[in-house]
Amino acid sequence: MRRPATKPDHPRGPVLWSSLEELSGDPAFEAWVDAEYPVAATFGPTARRTFLKLMGASFALAGLTGCEKSPFVAALPYVEQPQGTDVGVPKYYATAVTLDGYAQPVIATTYSGRPTKLDGNPDHPATQGRSDVFMQAAVLDLYDPDRAQAPNRRGEPVTWSDVQHHIGLLRQQWTQSQGEGLALLLGHSTSPTLIRQIEALVREFPKARIYEHAAVGGGRSLESTRAAYGQPLQLRPQFENCDVVVSLDDDFLGAGPHQVANARAWSAARHRTADKPGLALYMAEAVPSTTGAMAEARVAVDASRTWLIAQGLANSYDVAGAAKPDLSAKEQRWLDRAVHACRSARGRALVTCSRFGDDATASWVARTNEALGANALLGAAAPAPNVANAKGLLSDLVSDIGRSAVQTLVMIDANPAYTAPAWLAFRDAIAKVRSSVHLGIHRDETGALCEWHLPLTHTLESWSDARSIDGTATIIQPTITPFYDVRTVHQVIALLLGQMDPLPEAPVRDTWRAALGDDFETKWTRCLHDGYVPEQRTALPNIRAAATAIVPPLLDDGLDIVFRPDPTIWDGSFANNAWLQELPKPLTTLTWGNVISIGPALAMRKDLTNGDHVRIRVRDRSITGPVWVLPGQAPNTVALSLGYGRSKAGRVGDGLGYNAYEVQPIDQPWQTKGSLHKLGTRETLAVTQLHHRMEGFDFVREVNVADTDHPKHERSQPSLYPPKPSAQNAWGMVIDLDACIGCNACVAACTAENNVPVVGSEQVKVGREMHWLRIARYYAGDVQEPRSFFQPVPCMHCELAPCEMGCPVHATTHSPEGVNQMVYNRCIGTRTCSSYCPYKVRRFNFFDYRPASDAPEHAAHNPDVTVRSRGVMEKCTYCTQRIEAAHVAADKENRPIRDGEVVTACQSACPTKAIVFGDIRNPDSEVSRLRGDGRHYVLLEEQGTRPRTTYLARWKPREGQG
Repeated sequence: MRRPATKPDHPRGPVLWSSLEELSGDPAFEAWVDAEYPVAATFGPTARRTFLKLMGASFALAGLTGCEKSPFVAALPYVEQPQGTDVGVPKYYATAVTLDGYAQPVIATTYSGRPTKLDGNPDHPATQGRSDVFMQAAVLDLYDPDRAQAPNRRGEPVTWSDVQHHIGLLRQQWTQSQGEGLALLLGHSTSPTLIRQIEALVREFPKARIYEHAAVGGGRSLESTRAAYGQPLQLRPQFENCDVVVSLDDDFLGAGPHQVANARAWSAARHRTADKPGLALYMAEAVPSTTGAMAEARVAVDASRTWLIAQGLANSYDVAGAAKPDLSAKEQRWLDRAVHACRSARGRALVTCSRFGDDATASWVARTNEALGANALLGAAAPAPNVANAKGLLSDLVSDIGRSAVQTLVMIDANPAYTAPAWLAFRDAIAKVRSSVHLGIHRDETGALCEWHLPLTHTLESWSDARSIDGTATIIQPTITPFYDVRTVHQVIALLLGQMDPLPEAPVRDTWRAALGDDFETKWTRCLHDGYVPEQRTALPNIRAAATAIVPPLLDDGLDIVFRPDPTIWDGSFANNAWLQELPKPLTTLTWGNVISIGPALAMRKDLTNGDHVRIRVRDRSITGPVWVLPGQAPNTVALSLGYGRSKAGRVGDGLGYNAYEVQPIDQPWQTKGSLHKLGTRETLAVTQLHHRMEGFDFVREVNVADTDHPKHERSQPSLYPPKPSAQNAWGMVIDLDACIGCNACVAACTAENNVPVVGSEQVKVGREMHWLRIARYYAGDVQEPRSFFQPVPCMHCELAPCEMGCPVHATTHSPEGVNQMVYNRCIGTRTCSSYCPYKVRRFNFFDYRPASDAPEHAAHNPDVTVRSRGVMEKCTYCTQRIEAAHVAADKENRPIRDGEVVTACQSACPTKAIVFGDIRNPDSEVSRLRGDGRHYVLLEEQGTRPRTTYLARWKPREGQG
């Protein structure tokens, strides 16, 4: 790795850099920037074939033609409209999708009976209308052509009557033996109905055995809390009760079921004014994270040393047994600042640690919080069947299979053939079971090994329930009739209980009939309307640290190897979702694969640059993958990303990346020791940060309180343009960079709302991604300890737009309300507008990315937005379809549009409310108030384009804290 150069700061602020190649002056990087049209690189000889393969969610249709239940036929117009059907008028349902077993409450928008868009449920207490990338992309999984479409036995299709007959024979055996030899392996679930059914099954067959396996969630990720509190707990920080948060490798703002709730509460607590300092965040971590990027003081600490930082905090508060650790100078400086801030907070400080960390760190953190008197942590018991014969985790199941204690194995929403650590040899174990049954939405790696595969409904087709991350019971109701010959998980479990072909909603109604009591139908209808059950939470408000001996982790020789779920593919569950595969990951901006992340110091020692292939060895197993040098990563830590290396995910996800589960130890699943070796080969990675670059020095501005003493007012700039006609409304957007956590929820929401196409890995590599909105990621400072910044960049909707002047056919136009519009049938593809745009926010449709005419993906398209063909320019439109819908509603009632009535897709999704949209001509609107804020600024103001999209500067770290 070339040693990075140091650039002098510009008079307007520190120089921002986006990559190590830019900072070091890499000639290849300079050649890329110097190219007039870097996105116009030609196809490689095999790229078109690769593109067709990767676009499985759009083009792979051969399996549909043989499915007798497939509804995807050529669309025909209504001759006589069915009674009660309003064509083109959306309907909305309060329901939920799930992530890691937890409910993600949504409002589903449907057109003519098909869901097209999911937004957060504004009435739900957990998320209050906000969302994340998994919630936004879940609708595409509904239309996945690689879903299992009918039951099969040993790969051959069967009927549900065959399934019922086989289960009936099994029940006769279980009745005679009281269920001896029956084992159930559950993925992590919080469904009250499923838990009730499992408990009923065990009561009927008391010798049945229950096991749990979840690649990321469930018991595997909660073992450290057992050591700290005496039981596995799902911990939730209460940021409203905090002035200071000290995080030890806890990425609580990162991807996962907790992200939306945490980000919403953190943003509200962080909100800073001249009179209110807001929440201060201190972060010690091995691998840079979203949370670390927002910290006022961050230190890079190798994973195996995190427990020493935790012990140092405990020692500062005289916690019993906490000796003073041997820390480096920079670690001690950070610790001194954090301790000083906690003491100044006077009982409003909280220390958190990662659920993927070691027991010693978790134990010291629990005791430190007790010493701090922190009243900002809630613990919820992990939902699980309340049965005496719950036998444990996957390793226990493999052991029981080995001693012939399992004859029938039923696996529910789990894929251990892929996610089990390779040492467990689960694939060999399953072959020894007499009868194996797999329940899942896909016939995945595990389903392919089982005798029986029973296909499940997607959650948007299901009757079910689940608890959200705050414990609120959430009702899941279907938004569409199931496409295929599938059943809900509760229907299948009802078969195991001897109930023949129950109605889909019956098991769920039975659960809540007992819970809701009198006047059930009225209460049930209200729950379906609201999407959740009031006052149905499980929480332990007073949690106490366990008085157990603290055993530090073993400090063997070698590099620290840490395992983390992927921020867009998670544990591999979303590998076949093309929207998420092409979504840039927050810190690397990588798409279509995973990398082996290392720090700059290790890269220099091993002479490695981005894309070089390395071999990671853990004990007697190894994997190979491309390296990514991540600024700010600890010097001796290597990070592996879970979720890739699939073989049975589907046409989109198969064969991408390496499989980190192959080297994940059973006894140290999240942190272990290993080695790294350079192989001498390399590959080009599909990253987006270097595409669509701007020139300038003030992309992200920082201010302190003194800079904002006087509210700023817009200055009138001279112009050669004639004045444009004025309308009643003038739309504008303000983005608060102090609240943006770079989570990409806005990008995913824009993709779903505006039918943004997927282009595939090869096209991303040459700069042709189609996202209408990008999250630019910048660094400032030294590569070992840089500060990180995120900046959403949509179309600026300039009042004096260079693109409008440059278009030779007037395809890009300016509306009287200030929206920069594209007339697609006028565009002839000159791309002059893109060349003239200083913000580089326009995307050209080089190829026809639309799916085939009978593809299921068509059902996911928003009918209010044109699906573009080849050869047109695309860009953000401020969700003009939503603006027009608000106009129609206001005109019907003969009134003006109210402030907040138009909400763009990106604004709606943002979990931190960093994006505000509205009428800048209305002096009482929120967007007008923010444009007068002292932090308000215009991106590349010197260009004189007068953008309608503007920003609020990020707050500088407070003195003594940065």
